[in-house]
Amino acid sequence: MSRFEWLVSFFGYALTVALVPVVLLSKKRQPVSSVAWMLAIVLVPIGGALLFLLFGLNRIERRSASRQRSIEALAARGGEGREFERPPHPNDRPEAQRLMRLAARLTRAWPTYGNDIELLTDTNRTLGLIEQTLLNARESIHLEYYIWRPDRTGMRLRDLLIRRAREGVRVRFLYDGFGSFWLTQRFFRSMREAGIEIATFLPGQTLRERLSWNLRNHRKIIVVDGRVAFTGGMNIGDEYIGRDSSIGFWRDAHLRIVGPEVREHQRIFAEDWFFATGKRLLGDESFPPLSPCGSAIAQTISGGPADDASVFQALMLEAIGEAQERLLLVTSYFAPPTTIVAALENAAFRGVRVRLLVSGYMNLRWPLLAGRSAYDSLLKAGVEIFEYQRGLMHSKTLTIDGHWSLVGSANVDCRSMFLNFEAGVAMYDKEIASQLEQQFERDARDSTQIMPDVWALRSRIHVIRENFCRLFTPVL
Repeated sequence: MSRFEWLVSFFGYALTVALVPVVLLSKKRQPVSSVAWMLAIVLVPIGGALLFLLFGLNRIERRSASRQRSIEALAARGGEGREFERPPHPNDRPEAQRLMRLAARLTRAWPTYGNDIELLTDTNRTLGLIEQTLLNARESIHLEYYIWRPDRTGMRLRDLLIRRAREGVRVRFLYDGFGSFWLTQRFFRSMREAGIEIATFLPGQTLRERLSWNLRNHRKIIVVDGRVAFTGGMNIGDEYIGRDSSIGFWRDAHLRIVGPEVREHQRIFAEDWFFATGKRLLGDESFPPLSPCGSAIAQTISGGPADDASVFQALMLEAIGEAQERLLLVTSYFAPPTTIVAALENAAFRGVRVRLLVSGYMNLRWPLLAGRSAYDSLLKAGVEIFEYQRGLMHSKTLTIDGHWSLVGSANVDCRSMFLNFEAGVAMYDKEIASQLEQQFERDARDSTQIMPDVWALRSRIHVIRENFCRLFTPVL
């Protein structure tokens, strides 16, 4: 063995010995994921180790002082905004009380009352409302997106931001470095010349953050003047309004929020902006006084790999467990953790009508096949499964018993549960739940229902492909 070969071997073994404890010290990693990483590191000493360094270091140490400082600053101003919080009331349904308490433990905030929330399911109308709201901005525009494409739609909205910035509105633009990697300096040049502040969420500022390539900021948030917020599943690009002929019709779910709950979306943006830039956003520009203007009770949910708990998994499991009559789940990417599958099956076994609607067409085939690997057990439990056929289903919604609903950016897959930074809104509102149920019925008519007897006849080749893709569920 040459000296070079000896050094390579020594380096490989040393790296293996050093990284195996790192895998074992991870508190949030799923056991199957830990085993897979350890096998890769041990069996492919250098290659497996390099892959782990690039994609396995998923723990980001958020600057936790950002949230605490924001809370302290608000408290110093007399607790402004807290007067509209809505803790559980004895007249609330017991399951609603439990969901409120769980979400409050996860997010450190109770729901608020007096919100005007509009459910948006037509992406062209959503984009139109966003543009109109940007035109009406007086002081500030804050945008946070996973995907922003430099196509006709993205350029049009960018030019609108430039126009507003030149008119004196303070514009801050935060984007995910992976999801929007095609945004070039040429795209940003005129924005910066207009005075728009731009930051990328990942890679972050520290070396460890820069090595966290496997993490994404999947949130879609706009806050205008600290008084109006948009959030949900829709990114910015031609395909999201049906202009991509290879995809066709695009179905999504978004929310327009006015009222006290806007403050929580501003807080999310402020924390993420601090993470990306180290700059704090406080004061009336970001957190103006707000008043009730509607009847909806809402609770903003945010979660990511830096949280101690898997926020969206915990909330979804509790909501599924609380369902008594009916449960409607809509998701684009369905490559679920086994815990979610078991919860859906248990709900069906105890008599809840469980209905799952996923996209039958996807720009990525692997997640669709991975999700189909769970169909057998779900169908046997009595879950009704629909695959959307009209175009691409991109909504992420959950509705329980016609009184509780969740709309946001989180898919039912391991990436959204454990790896992505996500945001959503839980609503204790019968009207919005009814709207979501009606939309589900319309979407079901544009879908193919998976029938158990027909599904059981599919070929073994299909089963092999599905089960093979399921092996990669933790990172899809």
